[in-house]
Amino acid sequence: MTSLRTAKRFVFPLLGLWVVLYASFSMVKPPLLDGDDALSAEIGREMLTAGHWITPWANGFRYAHHAPLLYWTIAWSFGLFGVSDWAARLPVVLATLALFAATFSLGRRIFHSPAAAFYATLALMTSYGVFLFGHLLLRDVFLCLWTTLAISCFWRSLQQKEHRLSTAIGFGACCALGVLTQGVPGLLFPLVVAFLYLLITRQPGHLLRWYPIPAIVVFLLIVLPWHIAARMDSGHIRLGALMPAMQGGRVPLYVFWPLLLLWIVPWCAFSLRALRIGASPEAESRRQARLLCLLWIFTVLAFFSFTARQEFNLLSALPPMALLAGGWLAEDESLPHHQGRIAAVILFCIGMAAAAFTAYLLFAAPRPAPSVDIATLLRPNPGSHAVFFGNLFDLTLPAMGAFKVPLWIAFLALLVGVSGGLLFRLRDNARMANCFLAGMIVAILIAAHLALNTFSPVLSSEILAEAIKPELRPADEVIVNGPFEGASSLAFYLERQLLILSSGAAPPAPGTGVSANPSVFISPADLGTRWSGTARVWLWSPVKTLPTLPGPAYVIGRSGGKEIVSNQPNTGGASF
Repeated sequence: MTSLRTAKRFVFPLLGLWVVLYASFSMVKPPLLDGDDALSAEIGREMLTAGHWITPWANGFRYAHHAPLLYWTIAWSFGLFGVSDWAARLPVVLATLALFAATFSLGRRIFHSPAAAFYATLALMTSYGVFLFGHLLLRDVFLCLWTTLAISCFWRSLQQKEHRLSTAIGFGACCALGVLTQGVPGLLFPLVVAFLYLLITRQPGHLLRWYPIPAIVVFLLIVLPWHIAARMDSGHIRLGALMPAMQGGRVPLYVFWPLLLLWIVPWCAFSLRALRIGASPEAESRRQARLLCLLWIFTVLAFFSFTARQEFNLLSALPPMALLAGGWLAEDESLPHHQGRIAAVILFCIGMAAAAFTAYLLFAAPRPAPSVDIATLLRPNPGSHAVFFGNLFDLTLPAMGAFKVPLWIAFLALLVGVSGGLLFRLRDNARMANCFLAGMIVAILIAAHLALNTFSPVLSSEILAEAIKPELRPADEVIVNGPFEGASSLAFYLERQLLILSSGAAPPAPGTGVSANPSVFISPADLGTRWSGTARVWLWSPVKTLPTLPGPAYVIGRSGGKEIVSNQPNTGGASF
């Protein structure tokens, strides 16, 4: 009966919220985005169709430094359900469900409270970071899951002596799966957190009592087969696949660290509040939980501060932030006189300022003409596109007029959410205050998803792919004027290999772990020859960098600052 009451009160509401936010509308819209999102889907599709199960391939490019687990799950999903957007996203969506379940279990163990587990899971489920990146085909969601499970096994080994062997095996297995997901971080994060915790608490002998040999054996049994097969497949040792990426765009440190708080606003206010522990009877156990969470957070931050810093790399630090917040919220709710009024006032002021800025955008931004291409309203800033959210710097006031509905939702959510949160905090009703905050965030997340769908033509080539599909014949050639990753969704939706114009994209640089079949690249002279020939050629290009062509160029479609032109006009089959 106790388990059933716990499920009704805590688990079922969380499961319903997961369905609403992660397993419904967000699985089908927006389309897969150019870059890592569609690239992962294309690698999974080619694994299934071409049998490249050991080394990831896409469009003639071999990604030798990419660990394969994410791509395996996508390929299996395609094999079961067919190739589609939602089938590509299904493994990541299920990984978020497993992550939330692992967070709930760990929260209940370290705080001995289902209410703390509920609030921790609620904070993580409604965090902007997990919601935004949990719908993209990125390896970081899986890395976050394996790290959370490994640390949960470690914590359980400290509390339950009779389960030490099973927890050691579980720890080794989770570390191995983390390595197959993202290399070194999958092993480093749980191992460093466990070692530092035991060192600080003066329990280093626990490592020897915790069956290290079985854990190592399980780890090697899971990791070694792929590495041996990969070495045989590629002809060289695949140590590079274990190393963190050092190339690519890097978010400045002064932005990267504050993003940890931004991705879990407003719950981060309670995470920070949890750092102060009073003299309660459970103060010692809470100090231990706080130490574990802080070591977890700083391990992730320190590692990614010196590698390729991207906004989504912070996902693995969000579960401990959520656990800190959940522990404090549950303890506060159990007190006769609730705290958090200062935090509620600060959140009210910040929320009202955000609502005022949203109101300004609502009334100052002109409504765009019907069917306008949003790319024509942007001010391109290519220097900022190396990082994931760099496209936000392209937005202008006229462009914000295309986001009227999301802005209205965000405006009303902010007004009601922070006002209700403050009102009920002042009335000493912590539970209702937390409900208002959670409702506010859910509405803002839905608004953010609608905004991403509106902006997706700039980030995806799906519209262009669907426009030319009706007239595309097997003998036709599709050429990309730019890097393959910049048009990866075109390859996925057309389900065919693209040619890359060498003047628009240089071959992969040595040391990046990416190699290409030379036949994928063509020179401008080759393009001219093909363009003047009898076969039909389709050229994908950014509008502003369309190369000079030796003959008529028919614009077949234009969307999101990109266009497809052809050397032959349509015969009526394609639609745009």
